[in-house]
Amino acid sequence: MTTHIQSPQARCVLALSGGIDSRVLLHLLARYVRDNQCPAMAVHVHHGLSSSADQWVERCRQWCTEEALPFQVAYIQFDTQGKGLEAAARQARYQALERYIDKGDLLLTGQHRDDQLETFLLALKRGSGPKGLSGMAASMPFHQGRLIRPLLHCSRAEIEAYANTHQLSWVEDESNQDIRFDRNFIRHEVMPLLVARWPHFPQAVQRSAELCASQEALLDELLQERFQAALQPDNRLSVRCLLDCGDAVRAQILRMWFHQFEHQMPSRVQLEQICHQVLLAKSDANPCCRIGNHEVRRFDGYLHYVPVYADIRDWQCQIKFNHPVELPDGLGTLTLTDGTLLTLTLTLTLTLTESTLLTERTTEKPVEFGLDKRCLSTPLWVSFNPEGLVASPVGRKGRHKLKKLFQEYRIPSWRRRRMPILISGQQVVAVAGLFVDEHFSGSDYELIWSTDT
Repeated sequence: MTTHIQSPQARCVLALSGGIDSRVLLHLLARYVRDNQCPAMAVHVHHGLSSSADQWVERCRQWCTEEALPFQVAYIQFDTQGKGLEAAARQARYQALERYIDKGDLLLTGQHRDDQLETFLLALKRGSGPKGLSGMAASMPFHQGRLIRPLLHCSRAEIEAYANTHQLSWVEDESNQDIRFDRNFIRHEVMPLLVARWPHFPQAVQRSAELCASQEALLDELLQERFQAALQPDNRLSVRCLLDCGDAVRAQILRMWFHQFEHQMPSRVQLEQICHQVLLAKSDANPCCRIGNHEVRRFDGYLHYVPVYADIRDWQCQIKFNHPVELPDGLGTLTLTDGTLLTLTLTLTLTLTESTLLTERTTEKPVEFGLDKRCLSTPLWVSFNPEGLVASPVGRKGRHKLKKLFQEYRIPSWRRRRMPILISGQQVVAVAGLFVDEHFSGSDYELIWSTDT
């Protein structure tokens, strides 16, 4: 058994669970490092799901000390909302490992041929197409580097034989025996029957997975031009371009779009919902389709892929001069300071999906209005609920509902309750990053909305 790493000088980061697969890979990696003098380290992700989790940390630490490899522990907590325990743990594990992968690094994981068979059968059970049936790739982009599975063509029996030959010890996760989990049921109940009947079944599945991956790559290559025509630099997707496609092409372009986010891939039913309920919605509708912890939204002729945000409409806080207010849900801080240039400043770093929403307003020039001292004549409050509020933005005549103003400023519905509203008594003073009410425009104060993310 040998490892195959194409770049001998790349730093190798081993995902070390402590099970037999990653334990064998640790032994192989240590030998590879000695032969090639390349940098390497091991990372153990502590889920806290087992009563033995702390013991596993110490066993992994001991093995890394014996192999003279640096060792790190990533402690994680995760939410299973919207997905099963296995899927949630897997997603949280890879998110934790991303923190250790710098540009050009290789993340090594211990999946093998039997794991590939389990993955294939699980995808078959879900009714997956070529993308799902292609299983796990031996090499693929990951964060700033690549994910490598050196043992993917080795069987579990070969790995066990190697471990016994080299007298390696490893930890046993008791949950691996629980056949309530689908993967364990396939491993303990289904695979033995299949392999007993057809000994070469795992190799046949590996070939089928590789063929499916090849077909998927061909589809992506043939549709790349159409996909790029629909895709905007900020990752919006043109509704017009999608509607010009046939059903099969449209579904594939949507899969290509989701693939770049490296999040949960939608099911066939969800793709149909996106096509029929979101793409074909009326222009004044506010359609939405939830995919895991994100949503597909339609706005201004484009599809947007946005997180499911917390509901903060009932949050409010008093704001005082030179006392920054910490905004909820990672929205940064809001500060009322002395005005010099007297501009209402938006210094918020947006996600790729959101960045376009204020593009026309922020790329031309800042909103050049400050606040008059009259705004402090009554206590000032920060709110995120625009319902029932009206305002008179500088340069506009008359008073208008915030809902109408948000529409005119082309702010999509999912951001309208995430923009801080400054209120004096019952009057809107300003909407941070958008406008100042003409009754409070002046040269005394400056409102700054900022975030470090």
